[in-house]
Formats: sequence, C-alpha cells, structure tokens
Amino acid sequence: MKEPITAIIIGAGDRGGDTYANYALRFPEELKVVAVAEPIKERLEIMKKKHNLQSKRCYSSWEDILREEKLADVSIIATQDQMHVEPSILAMKKGYDVLLEKPMAVTIEDCKQLVEVSEETGKLLQICHVLRYAPFFSQLKEIIESGRIGKIVNISWRENVSYFHYAHSYIRGHWHNREKASPMILAKSCHDMDLLFWLIRSQARMISSFCSQTHFGKKNQPEGAPNRCLDNCPISETCLYYAPRLYIDLLPLLHLYKKGGSFSENLFSNLVLKYPKLTKIPPFKKITEYTGWPISTISKDLSYEGRIKALQETNYGKCVYAVTDHNTVDHQVVNIEFENEVTATFTMHGFSHEEGRTLRIDGTKGTIEGEFLFSKQKITVFDTITCTEEILRDDKLQMEHGGGDDKLMQAFLKNIRKIGKKDVLTTARNALESHLMAFAADTSRLENRIIEMREIR
Repeated sequence: MKEPITAIIIGAGDRGGDTYANYALRFPEELKVVAVAEPIKERLEIMKKKHNLQSKRCYSSWEDILREEKLADVSIIATQDQMHVEPSILAMKKGYDVLLEKPMAVTIEDCKQLVEVSEETGKLLQICHVLRYAPFFSQLKEIIESGRIGKIVNISWRENVSYFHYAHSYIRGHWHNREKASPMILAKSCHDMDLLFWLIRSQARMISSFCSQTHFGKKNQPEGAPNRCLDNCPISETCLYYAPRLYIDLLPLLHLYKKGGSFSENLFSNLVLKYPKLTKIPPFKKITEYTGWPISTISKDLSYEGRIKALQETNYGKCVYAVTDHNTVDHQVVNIEFENEVTATFTMHGFSHEEGRTLRIDGTKGTIEGEFLFSKQKITVFDTITCTEEILRDDKLQMEHGGGDDKLMQAFLKNIRKIGKKDVLTTARNALESHLMAFAADTSRLENRIIEMREIR
C-alpha cells in the first residue's frame, strides 16, 4: 500500500485549514499533514487536534516552520495575499513542492520572481486556480475545442458577487483595503482572467478598465445608523447589510439553500438578541446549527455567544457604511483584446442576489451560454447552422467551486508521485498571464488609459 504524501500547512484559515488540510482528513491514504504554522492560537489548536500533531510541530509563524530541516514532501501555503512570496521561495529552496493560494503575489515583480525560482529549483509551484479543475469549466473548454461553435469571436463574462459576500469579505473582511491585501480584480477576479486566457488560448494584447466605489462609505450611511449594527440600529429590519441578518439569522444562505421555510421569511435577530434562550426552541434553534462559511471566519468560537462577541468587537459587526479605511471598488468592467483577435468584456460587481458567474461565448458557428451559480450550473449550446439548441449540463452546484478544490488537490498529489504531469493546469508559469491581466486592468483604471500588455510582459 502506498504511503500518503506528507505536507506542512502554512496559514490555517478558511482555505489552508478548512479546505486543503481537510482533504487529508477525508483521504488519509493520499495526504497526511505533519506540521502547521499559524499565528492565531485557536486555529493552531484546532489543527493540532484534527491532525493529531505533536506540539513541537505546531508553529506560530512561517519563519519558524521553515527554519527547520525539510519536514515533509510538500508545503501548502495559504497565508494572506501579501505574505505569499517569502515563504514560497524559501520552501522551494528547501526542497518542497508548493501549492500556493491565489493570488500568487501582489506585484508584477514578485509574480515573475516566483516563476523564476520555481523553474530554477525544479520544484513545482502550483497556483490554486481551482476553477480550471471544476467539471463545469472543463466541459466548457471541451465544447470550444471540439469546434462546435467555430472560431471564438467574442466573450461576455460576468462575476456576480453576492451582496453579502461583498460585504463580508470586501468591506468588513481581510480584503477591505487594497493596500493591506490586494486589488479586488486580483484578489477575486484573477480566477476569471485565468479562465479567459485558458479558454481562448491566447495572450491578451490590450486592456482597458473602468470601475468605482459607488455605494459604500459615510456619504450613504442612513440617518441615525450607529457605527455598529448591534448598537440599536433603527433600520435593522430593512438593511440588507445588518450584520446579524447574515451571521445569526443566516437569511441569505437559507434562501439559497431553500431550507428556510417561515424562518427565512422573517428577521428574528432582535428577538433573539433580547431573549438568548430562544435559540433552544425551533425555529430559532436554526440560528446555531450552521457553522460553515462565512460564520467560520468571524470567530473561532462559533457558539451563539461567540458570534455576538465577534459582532461587538470586530469589523464584522460594523455598519458597512462606517468602515473608514474601506477602498475596494464595488463594480468594475474590463475590456480585453487578445492576440488572436478575440475580444472579451468582463464585469464584476458586488450587488448580486446570488453568487456566481454567467457567460456568453459567440463563435462563427454558434453560441454557448453558461450559468455557474451558487444554486445551479447550466450550459446551453446554440447551433446557428441547424437553428437548434442543446442543454449539455443542467444540475445543482453540489460542492464549493463546483468540485474544483478536490480535483486541484488530486492533480497536485498525482504530480508529486510523477504520475499526472499533464493534469497540472496551473503551474506558476501558466498562472502568470492571469495576474498580468489583472495588474493591467488595475493600472488602466488608476491611470485612465489603455494598457498594452507588452509594457508589463
């Protein structure tokens, strides 16, 4: 029986700890976590218990874990955006193959340096562009390459970020300030730049972009609204962004999962806040049953009391209009001309009722329309020669990223065993183009000009 690949985890948050490391718990014959580095003590303790780690193999920083001699076959790095480069380079130089969360880096120079070190050391640096591995997008690529719609002429692509995801991650969360994390076009939409590059099979030639931060900020804070949602907000019943609506009532999630019944029709936060014992009685008990994303990111104490404490003390309980250092755009459009003359428009916005991507790909012989949403995934092909249409996929999206997370891990581990090199779709070299496209879009909107990719390539 083959021994599992061994791994160290650097950064044990939502992606590193709850996604990639959990693969080892579900498939212990394939992957074994032997050490972890994480500055938040509660997360470190959770990883220690889950993976039965020795105390000496639990480190408070990436510097400490990489100061040791090589401890495992691979390093999985999922630190914050601006902390990717140094641990990745040191890990590769120590002999680790590396799985690195996207974005690979927050500057052009650092992205290029990561590619160079990977190629100089001969170590795999695989970037977590998980959507390339999702069956939905794999099928999309197969349809295009079959020639069924002829030569691609134009693509219209939308990333519809749900209003509650935008508020959670890009106003209250880690990515609310581009100087502390990275621009949203890079942090969130490098996935989309990567998919366009992969599907079109051509580098971009020119890029322009326009965007704005339109809705949020003090200028639109409702009259009488406090800076914290729990401080007797007078519009709690009608505000989409009232923090308990997401973190206690779970209304947006219950709506999407269609499990809400009468509970999802009403806002119970104010009652429960006044009478905490109601959480023991159905349907109020539902308030404490779900502890996944985004609940899992606001506190390590996922009890009702822990959530309330987080809303009282952290950014997650702030009024979205009162986060003073928020400077992330809430809508952006990118225009792209590729070297093979395909044109594409990409739209990202943070006001959607449902999370997901919608797209239209027009070719010389037909059209593909796609929906990759939280609740479903659907691909329809229109044949302009026969004037017919065919639905090739129409089902529910059962797993996060449409199953891409697991398939990414499978491809990474196969390559480490040297049995699946062709499956590595997202090496650092392959991922570089999407990052350059994102940097070009960001520069275009900041400098109000068209960017020729040869400037930065």
